[in-house]
Amino acid sequence: MAGASVSDAQEAQLQTRRLANNHYENFSVVSLLLPKHLRQDFCNIYAFCRVADDLGDETGNREESLRLLADFRKQTIDCFAGRAATPVFVALTRTIESHQLPAQPFLDLIDAFEQDQRILRYQTYDQVLDYCRRSANPVGRLVLYLCGYRDELRQLLSDDICTALQLANFWQDVRRDILDRDRIYISQDSMARFNVTEAQIAAGKCDDNFRSLIRFEVNRTADLFDRGSALLPFLRPSVRMQISLFNRGGRAVLSAIRRQKYDTLSRRPALSKLQKGGLICSTLAAFAGRLVTGGSR
Repeated sequence: MAGASVSDAQEAQLQTRRLANNHYENFSVVSLLLPKHLRQDFCNIYAFCRVADDLGDETGNREESLRLLADFRKQTIDCFAGRAATPVFVALTRTIESHQLPAQPFLDLIDAFEQDQRILRYQTYDQVLDYCRRSANPVGRLVLYLCGYRDELRQLLSDDICTALQLANFWQDVRRDILDRDRIYISQDSMARFNVTEAQIAAGKCDDNFRSLIRFEVNRTADLFDRGSALLPFLRPSVRMQISLFNRGGRAVLSAIRRQKYDTLSRRPALSKLQKGGLICSTLAAFAGRLVTGGSR
């Protein structure tokens, strides 16, 4: 690793662990289900994603965000050229070298964060899926690389799970996205199909039309989770539990939306700490049962 001493690398890895452990979304990124030898690498990749996301969403100024993301892109390219200049990239360098990671997934993620500054509405569902291809799917592919998988079949199944996770988050955050960031990820053609207007979403008015719209989106997101579940038998048991947890977590968000009768305007559907803990316990129990019956590969 060029340009960083052992002590610098250790301090950088400590910083990425702190960043991963102090930020929670639907559940912790580095859970007890993750193989110990991969935890630092997950933290390093998460730190990259977290910093890039914050550069996109936390400045409050789209032009400034674009400038910062352009600089972050340059730092990423420099990192792959052996010139890591900040703790995040010093830590990430070891992960890149250990697992022979390509640069494109990282650059795709930055591209998605840049797109968020330029595009606030989507005309078609296919355009939303294209955004997910760069905002979510690269993370799943990087996870597969960490686990030693580089084939297209696993990558495509991972894409289904990651896209579904991103979409579940969109349907969960409809109200917050428009109020906080003036973004709508529900496609305009879907809104027109169910006679839902932007003004209605901004006003937080949930009616039967809006419920039907979110039901439609939730159902096709569930189909993606179903397709992506075919990935699990192709993974070693040591990593299968973590991927299963991501899948179960996303499905749990969809269930929370259903429990609110598809009203994601009045209140954001979320998982409680108890529900998150239950997901981990149920995942552990499911895999323990398979081990006892000889069902694991």
